[in-house]
Amino acid sequence: MVLSGWEAVFFWVFAIAALVAALLTIMARNAVHSALFLISTLVSVAALFIMLGAEFIAGVQILVYVGGVMVLFLFVIMLVNVSAEERGNEQLFNRPAQVGVAAVTLTLLAFGLIYAVRQGYEGLQRRDEAALAVAAEQRAAQVRALPLSATRTSKISRDTQQVGASLYRFGSLPFEIASVLLLVAIVGSVMLARTAKQEKAADDLDPEQLADIARLEPESIE
Repeated sequence: MVLSGWEAVFFWVFAIAALVAALLTIMARNAVHSALFLISTLVSVAALFIMLGAEFIAGVQILVYVGGVMVLFLFVIMLVNVSAEERGNEQLFNRPAQVGVAAVTLTLLAFGLIYAVRQGYEGLQRRDEAALAVAAEQRAAQVRALPLSATRTSKISRDTQQVGASLYRFGSLPFEIASVLLLVAIVGSVMLARTAKQEKAADDLDPEQLADIARLEPESIE
């Protein structure tokens, strides 16, 4: 895929935004800030998916990860770390030494990944040049055969229907099992992180037990 004009501009804008937000995700000391930076990363990656023509994957990423999983993570972080959030005296980023080591490691991994992907792509392209040309012609013919949408600016495809049918036919059970495990882990983390003060504030204790605690620790109910 060769980008030119505004496509290249938007690609570099969203790609750099995704990299910067990902770097800030691991550099931030505050868990809420890290989650917000991760949301920015996911939104930038979704924009890149749209540029690749994968609108379904971009929509799923926005709805599931940004709109569901990350918002749920933010609620859990705020529930289990209320005292730390109320202090408000944490630095935004980690210490310079930690940031430096992370930046050097990330740079080495990025250069190694770019080199490996480039060498592998060139090797596969040389090996499968004829097959790629035939597949490109077939794909172009299939796109030309698709009907136009109501706006007459895009094609109507059945890719989303095929992905949804495959997901609900073969992957519905693993998906539901993963969602239940995630819910159990979140509920368990919230319950384990609750302190006695939070239990009293939530009025979850029996009044007699609360009176006994107040009698033993009179200063804790202030």
